[in-house]
Amino acid sequence: MLFFLPIFFILYGVTPSKYKNITLLTGSLFFYAYGDLSHLLLLAASIVVNYFLGQHLGVGGKKNRNYKKSKAYKRKRLLLVAAVIGNLCVLAFFKGDETFGTGAALPLGISFYTFQILSYLIDVYRGEIYRDHSFVRLATYITMFPRVASGPIVGYDEVREALKKRKFNAVGLQSGMKVFVLGLAAKVLLADRIGLLWHEAQTTGFISLSTGMTWLAALAYSMQLYFDFHGYSLMAVGLGRMLGFELPENFQMPYMARTVRDFYRRWHITLGRWFCKYVYIPLGGSRKGELRTVVNLLIVWFLTSLWHGVTPNYLIWGGLLWLFIVLERQIERMGIGKRLKVLPHLYLWAVIPVTWICFAITEPEQLGIYLGRMFGLVEGINVRSGDWISALRRYWYLFAMSFVACTPVVKMIYRRWRDAKPAELILVALFWLCVWRITVEGNNPFMYLHF
Repeated sequence: MLFFLPIFFILYGVTPSKYKNITLLTGSLFFYAYGDLSHLLLLAASIVVNYFLGQHLGVGGKKNRNYKKSKAYKRKRLLLVAAVIGNLCVLAFFKGDETFGTGAALPLGISFYTFQILSYLIDVYRGEIYRDHSFVRLATYITMFPRVASGPIVGYDEVREALKKRKFNAVGLQSGMKVFVLGLAAKVLLADRIGLLWHEAQTTGFISLSTGMTWLAALAYSMQLYFDFHGYSLMAVGLGRMLGFELPENFQMPYMARTVRDFYRRWHITLGRWFCKYVYIPLGGSRKGELRTVVNLLIVWFLTSLWHGVTPNYLIWGGLLWLFIVLERQIERMGIGKRLKVLPHLYLWAVIPVTWICFAITEPEQLGIYLGRMFGLVEGINVRSGDWISALRRYWYLFAMSFVACTPVVKMIYRRWRDAKPAELILVALFWLCVWRITVEGNNPFMYLHF
């Protein structure tokens, strides 16, 4: 923030418009190398190989009614299958390290940039977008530093025009910086602070937590993950706007949802729509009967689990979410859900923290202990009965701030007052407060850098 960004934006600002992609690409590669130099060559190789694959996938000439029977179409289809399998094999190799012991560290952002590459190749093959002959434009799209590490997953059609021509001015810089500061504050002042309670629970040992403490710590982890990832996404959107891009929104107040299904329509939106477009709909979506829909959802959640990791806890997490979504569909078909008001929100706030525990704890034995303590099925050792009351006294204000930030209140206030001078002064103060907290506490990486 205090070194790379100022220097980069000065260079970016003085660069003529037709060369801005070169400056952005250079800056993005430098940014990536600073975060993960050992895998920079892998990223570069992926860009080069997939650029040439995209060039051949876009070849095919004029289509006619017999086009799908032609040799050109069959070659393209075979090439696409090879490209998809090749990219996924590279991703699987690194993802499999935890389970299969390949000895390879997970490259920074590989899950995100692999899915972006696949979306580009598939869309070119389908004819939804034209192949881009400019290597620099495609490389800039893949490596763009605001989102290369943890998304959002951006479709090429969403930024193609901006890659060709975009505005870089004071209005965009100011608007983007405001969004960036909101994301930074969500990460540093909410996620990192309330996450300390989850860290305390881990340090204490799950077997020694009271039932009340397990629920409180699970709620703390839920808030930490949300404001950490949402904060990153806001920072990416803000930086994109400063550069002249409009990146898609990745969260839409998920904790205001009434069902698990609605929650995941609002959470990590760009990943959800990727699976919907490239997996769920091609499988038939919900158009082929309820049983087929349930199977399609199972496949999607199985793949979503593998995208996050190959340890058993992610499969448990995805399986639970699939089960709840299927049950919700049946309840909805019976017309019960429409008659309920407050209960669905309470149900969601009870279910989601439990599923996040399955997401957080990778060791099956420890996961079993934690869930057992949550529901009183496992006897504790050296448990302090009032531990959750003590924790609530220390963290109540962070829970209160988090709950308010989960509602539309903050967004409404920001939209109403974002251009007022007092609001701008508050944002400046928030920025330097965050800088001070980072200086005092040191670097605390974003949680989704692990994916």
